[in-house]
Formats: sequence, structure tokens, C-alpha cells
Amino acid sequence: MKQFFFGLLTAAAIAGVLALSRSESVGARAPADSSELKIESGDKNPWTSLKLNNDADQFTFAVVSDRTGGHRDKIFSQAVARVNLLQPQFVMSVGDLIEGYTTKEETIKTQWDEFDGYVKKFEMPFFYTPGNHDLTNKTMVTRWGERYGKRYYSFTYKGVLFLSLCSENPPNMGTIDAEQQQWIAKTAEANKDAKWTFVFLHKPIWTDKDLEKNGWAAVEKALAGRKYTVFCGHVHRYQKFERNGAEYYQLATTGGGSRLRGVEYGEFDHVAWITMKKDKPLIANVLLDGILPHDLKVPESEEKGVPQKRKPTFPVSGRVTVGGAPLVGATVTLHAFNTDTEKYSAVADGKTDATGRFEVTTYTKFDGAPAGEYAVTVTKTDAVPAAFTSPTTTSLKLRIHETPNTLTLDLPAK
Repeated sequence: MKQFFFGLLTAAAIAGVLALSRSESVGARAPADSSELKIESGDKNPWTSLKLNNDADQFTFAVVSDRTGGHRDKIFSQAVARVNLLQPQFVMSVGDLIEGYTTKEETIKTQWDEFDGYVKKFEMPFFYTPGNHDLTNKTMVTRWGERYGKRYYSFTYKGVLFLSLCSENPPNMGTIDAEQQQWIAKTAEANKDAKWTFVFLHKPIWTDKDLEKNGWAAVEKALAGRKYTVFCGHVHRYQKFERNGAEYYQLATTGGGSRLRGVEYGEFDHVAWITMKKDKPLIANVLLDGILPHDLKVPESEEKGVPQKRKPTFPVSGRVTVGGAPLVGATVTLHAFNTDTEKYSAVADGKTDATGRFEVTTYTKFDGAPAGEYAVTVTKTDAVPAAFTSPTTTSLKLRIHETPNTLTLDLPAK
């Protein structure tokens, strides 16, 4: 009997037994292919189709985000065990793998030894990408080179090009240097037939004002005309950008310092899960808490976090209106003035809900702000007069007392 393939099913085949082995000669049968789906099909069947989601060109990979910047106990190490449950082909990263920010040789070695101990437990390849915590100074750059060699590199898999870039080149942090720019252009040209390109780097340097100066303009020039997707970290807050017809993803955290206010704020621990289909990638954000083994017990870990130095905080809430109407989805930020640097720095923020109300967070979800004086900004694209969007021009001031603090802001219409 002839073997019927599911992509070419006929009405006659549906009534019979699918995937029967083909006779090689009279009286002889070839061994059955055990990898094929075998099922008896009738006039009516309890399934939607028999077209399997198993294209030979399809594959999956995961991307882990920032682990450090005030990392928390047991998150990244347990993320390794959780990703192993999902079994991607490989795992990418976007930097800030160790706390760094030191020139002490022993500290650097200890931190990398610890991290390497975690990623060696992946049951699939793990690809390093450096962040500012990993390449803070020349000493750390040297140690990276001794352990891992290249700071930027590429590879291809099933017709897809992967570029792992280095956006940290001390003392010029947040830049793609000239040598790397040339390498990117040559690599892109050498792989001009790639059906898709994935780019990984640490910082979202496309948000800077001068893209020619920081080198990102050269990167986008090299990628022009290609189908590509970019992943970065650094900010510890999930955000999606669209540039030049491509999607750019700023990931949240995989154990790094975070206020953990949830999906609404883009503050959560996750891995990005990418399924590369024949013509485009599908991207899912998988929250770590949603990945559990069969016994619901995540393996124990001895990974210790970095304690944060925290000032006492006091509740801060309020409501924002524009011309009397609630301002929805705006960010209210409290800025403190540093007399040493003579600059403002953001200390706490909150987002307005459907009624214009907000609660402020400094360290953990809705914990308020430390006592002191603040300049208050309100930002939402094209909805707020420009004067209120910068701490140097805003007329909104607030003094936080050691009691619950309420702030009512009625801004003029733009």
C-alpha cells in the first residue's frame, strides 16, 4: 500500500489507516518509520488536523536578562533549572552577569567562578554577552579576555544569523567602537542571504540622542534591508520598540535588581522564549514563577543576593489631572537634587491608573519614598506640557514627611 503523507491527504486516504509502510517489492515490506505519526482516521475525528508543528527549519531558543545590579537570592541559579525544563536548543544573554564594578582580582575571579558554575548546569549551550557590570574597567576587560576571548562574535544556525555585540568599551560605555562597527558590516555582508538576523547587546543605545557618536547608526546601516530583531537589557524594565520596521526588545530581569511591580510596570523575572518559524520569529515572555517541575519544587540553591542599602520610606500617593480630567498611564517621578554633582537624580516613581491615581515606589512595590524635598515630573507622550517633564523646569515640588503623603496635581492642558 502506498504511504500517504499528511500534507497531501486525499478524501480516500482519510477513511483509511494513515502512514502505512510502503512495499519495496512483492511480498516484502520496508521497516516502518517510527518517527511518523500513525493514527486511524474515520469519517469524523476528534482532532482539528494532522499537520504537525514540526517544520525541519523551526527551532527554539531562550534569552536570559540581567542577573545583577543588586541581584536577589536564588533567582538566576533556579532560572537555569527552569529553562532546562523547557529544553530550548540554546540560551542567549544580554549582559550584566556579575556584579563587577571592582578592580580586585580575587573578587572578579570569585564572581565569574560563581556565575560559570550556574550556567554550566544548562543542558544546552549558553552564549555570553557582556554588560557594564561585566566590563566596568580595563582590569575586567582583561579578565574577560582571559576567560572568554572575544567580546563580540557571530554564529549561524539553520540559515539564521546571530550577532552578540559589545556595547561596553571602557571608558566609552554604551558605545559600539569603530573596529566593531567594521566587523558588523563585514559579517552582515558575508551573511547577506540569512533569512533572519538576531542582535544581542546590553544597553538600548538606540535611545541616545547621538547615534552617530555611539555607533548605533553604523549598526542599523549594516542591518538595513534585512529582517532582524534586537534584544537588550540594562534598564531592568520590559519595553518594546519599533525602528526601521524591526522589533527591538528591552528585557526585564532574570534575578537582577527590580522593584517587581509586575507586568503593568514591565518589572518581573522572566526569560524570552523565541520560536524561529520558517519565515519569522514568535516571541513569548515566560515568567519564571510559571515554570515548575512535575513535583512543583524548584531545586534548592545557595546563590546569595546583594543586600541593598535602604533609607526608611513613607507612603506617597496622589492623583493627576489635566484640565480637570484624569491623566491615565502617566509616570510621576520624584527627583532629589545632589549638591555634590549639582544634578537631579530620580528616586521614586509611580504610574497613574484609569482614575489618574498613583502610588510611589522606591525599593519595593509601593513602599513610598524617603523623607526629603523633591522636584516632581509627570511624563506621557504628547499629553503633558514640556515644562512638567524635566526636574530642572518643573514647578511641582514635594516635601516627604514621616507620615502618609498625598499629592494632588492638576496640570494645564497642553
